[in-house]
Amino acid sequence: MKRSGTINAPIKRKSESIIERQVSPDGEQAITHYEVLKEKKDYSLVKFILETGRTHQIRVHSAYIGHHIIGDTLYGSKSEIINRQALHAFNVKFIHPITNKQMDIKATIPEDMAAVPF
Repeated sequence: MKRSGTINAPIKRKSESIIERQVSPDGEQAITHYEVLKEKKDYSLVKFILETGRTHQIRVHSAYIGHHIIGDTLYGSKSEIINRQALHAFNVKFIHPITNKQMDIKATIPEDMAAVPF
């Protein structure tokens, strides 16, 4: 995986699934920026910034470039490291639709993710 980059690949629902999505030329525009913060032999800590907000966007884009989210059984595989997808929204910023004020919400890393050895 490159240390940083942008994945610009359209996403749509898989025709045979009501849940799963896929990269497809006839999908909706989806843009994900990423930066590798730390690396181990078999996994990396990655910061994602979404320019668009498609369903499962980070998971689909990560799988698309061959770097699945640890523990993501829909787009990757089960993991010995963590018992669920290792995906956490640490910081979310948006403009509130009613007050028009910028919201900046931060959340601490859950214990099971903090325990992943880096």
